[in-house]
Amino acid sequence: MNERADRPGADAGAAGSSRRGFLGVAAAGLAGVMVAPGIRLIEVAQAATGAAAGPTAGANPKVRWGLLIDTTKCASGCTDCVDACNTENGLDPRPTPTSAQWIRKIEIKELRTGRTSSAPMMCQHCASPPCVDVCPTGASFKRADGIVLVDRHTCIGCRYCMMACPYKARSFVHEPLTDQKPDVPRGKGCVESCTLCVHRIDAGGKTTACAEACTKAGHGAIVFGDLNDPASEISQRLREVASVQLRADLRLDTGVRYQGLGA
Repeated sequence: MNERADRPGADAGAAGSSRRGFLGVAAAGLAGVMVAPGIRLIEVAQAATGAAAGPTAGANPKVRWGLLIDTTKCASGCTDCVDACNTENGLDPRPTPTSAQWIRKIEIKELRTGRTSSAPMMCQHCASPPCVDVCPTGASFKRADGIVLVDRHTCIGCRYCMMACPYKARSFVHEPLTDQKPDVPRGKGCVESCTLCVHRIDAGGKTTACAEACTKAGHGAIVFGDLNDPASEISQRLREVASVQLRADLRLDTGVRYQGLGA
């Protein structure tokens, strides 16, 4: 598991001190907005932490993990990927309007042709993630291998990242949590989203829970792999088929690609 994102034994006193330190810097920084309207939240975060979030221990900078989703194989009523994600990460199997949801099924309509497709929507693990840019504490960060995560120890629950995400892929934990998964620590008052099953990857796993469930069910609509490896299945598929990035106009360079859209 990533060291920075998951430190079950982290010292509470140190975390409290860190947050108090941030609030002091933030107050000064935000006061400066009155005279320097060009200041960005990320600059306040860097003043508090000393540097922007960088590559983390255990993450291979030569790798970029991603997903290819074939919408032509994704059935509208199928929730196998959602159910697998909930089970893997200890999420509510019967989510309420306020429950955390890391992956959801959506219907996408192509405006030009009127054609509709069903597809799973999750964190798109952008190369230039807006959630990281607006996070005032550095809790939202991108690993060297492209996985975008939230450090629950430094997340203050401001939810700026939720507002910045164009995919509505992040959730806020409103209620106390019980019976958590040891490999997927979560916490009330924090924001969270799809981690590309980083706990599996860091333990040497080869795929995510959603892709595994989709394959076992015989759908084969989700492929996980290294986008930087020309020999990987996902890279070979991307060379053979047409794919798109959702909201490509934002130029975020997403790690999740979709096949079968726009036709």
